[in-house]
Formats: sequence, C-alpha cells, structure tokens
Amino acid sequence: MGGVTRPAPGPPPDPQTLRPRLPSPLQEIEDEPFARRGIRLVLKRDDLIHPDLPGNKWRKLAPNLRAAAAAGDRALLTFGGAYSNHLRATAAAGRLLGFATIGVVRGDELAGAPLNWSLARCAADGMRLHFLDRARYRRTGDPDIRAALHDLFGAFRVIPAGGSNALAARGCTELGQELRGVADTVAVACGTGGTLAGLAAGLNPGQRALGVPVLKGGEPHFLGGTVEELQRAAFGGPRGDWALDGRFHCGGYARRTPELDAFADAFEDRHQLPLERIYVAKLLYGLTTLAGEGAFAPGSTVAAVITGTP
Repeated sequence: MGGVTRPAPGPPPDPQTLRPRLPSPLQEIEDEPFARRGIRLVLKRDDLIHPDLPGNKWRKLAPNLRAAAAAGDRALLTFGGAYSNHLRATAAAGRLLGFATIGVVRGDELAGAPLNWSLARCAADGMRLHFLDRARYRRTGDPDIRAALHDLFGAFRVIPAGGSNALAARGCTELGQELRGVADTVAVACGTGGTLAGLAAGLNPGQRALGVPVLKGGEPHFLGGTVEELQRAAFGGPRGDWALDGRFHCGGYARRTPELDAFADAFEDRHQLPLERIYVAKLLYGLTTLAGEGAFAPGSTVAAVITGTP
C-alpha cells in the first residue's frame, strides 16, 4: 500500500479551526469504593474535546500539526500497531486539515490480510499504510530505514509512535493547567509517556500526577526513563511531582482479564458511562484498587483523565 505521497493543494488550516471543546469539562461522580473512604472522584472528560481527535490525541497532535503547517510540511508519517489510536487520530487529522498521512504499521504479516476495523478507518481517512516486520519496526529511527521510507513516500514530517515528543509534552501542559486546584492526585493512563510528562509540568506545586501504564513493557523502570527524557526535551529538566504504578496493564496493550471486564461492566452499570477498555478502564480499575489500599487520604480528591471513547 505504498506509493508517492503528493501534497494537497493550499495551506492546511490551524487545528483551532476544528473548534475543540477546551477546557474539557469536569464530571464529579459518587462512586462507592471512593466515597466510603471519604475520597472525591472527578472525571476530566478529555474524551469530549473533539469527536475525531479526542483526549490526549488532540493535546499531543495539535502542536505538531501547527508546527507542520508553519514549516510548510504537507505530509505526516507516523508509526503504530494494528489497533493504534494514534494512527487513527493522525489519519483523521489529515482528512480534516488537508495533510497527506502515512502510517507505518508494526507487523508485515498484516500486509496481505484484510484490514481490521482500526486500520480500515485509517485507510478510509486517506492514510497510506506501509507494513514493516517487527525487527525493522524497532529500528525505524535508523537512517537506512528512514531513507527507504523517503524513497517510497517523498518528503514528510515524522511524528513518533503515540505522538509523544517535546511538542506533545508541551501541549499536554494545558491539561495540567486546566486541573490546577481541582484535585490532590491527577491520574492518566500511559502508553508512550507524553501526556504524563506534560500533565505533571502543568499542575500546581503540591499536586501529584500518577501514570497507569497500559503496556506490559511500560512498567515504571522502562516508562519512567521515557517520561524523564521527554521532560528534558520539552522543559530542559524534570517538572512536577509524578509517579507510575505498573500493576494494572492486565497482560499488555489491548489485553484484558475477567477481573478488568467485570470491573468495567459494573462501573458502566453504576454510572451509565461507557468505558474505553484499552486505557480508561485500566486507569479506573487501578485507581479503585489504590483507593482500597489506602493510597489516597480521606478528604482528598482524585481526578481521572478520560482520554478516549469506546
């Protein structure tokens, strides 16, 4: 599914022309596992920012899209797995704003297979899909791999997997700023660490950011270094009070357990709020477990960032 990418005519508009809903709304819910310990639970409804670019995808992509438009770049190339939310968001941004988009997908075994629903959505939004074997995918930063991609697709701006770079981290500081004074602990599910890096930087002193990794390889000893690197690149050094709890990935990205499904089903029944299962359900499952362990002081407020839709 290769081919040369040609620029679309005319300058792409600024992402603000898409009228994002900012600041995203807050929703306090009375949830018994928290209430019985005297803890307030507030949901930061970033899933309502934009129907095609919800949650942290908007916050991470918008500054990258503005930089691309300012530089005159007309094509975006990025990376992701077969069910990547980031690939879908980038494809949608390209459709809405006039960028050509290229998605480099992990797993060459997918090349000859029918597209799953996620990749089909990318293709429907105009993204060109290029499949790499897993060994080469791990080396996509190597000059020879990049040169081969340029030979295939021409000029493009690279956005990293998950959209996490210095621009994205700076964009996510707005999330922290919107939550200043709202909660003692602000928690977010983590894939590549960019949202946590910016969130922590935007909060007030005395507030704590908590990341819940959803990848098995994203446990604290691994993802913590990535968050530190992103903060150095974005802000010149560490910012904010943040931590990771890697116990709630449920086996890895997009993996689920009967316990997670039972929790999510019960939460949905209690609050009539559908939960996205890859990120959001794991976040709330982790916070509920932590509340039961006494991790949050009675009288404190916990805010959970709802980053996506089911």
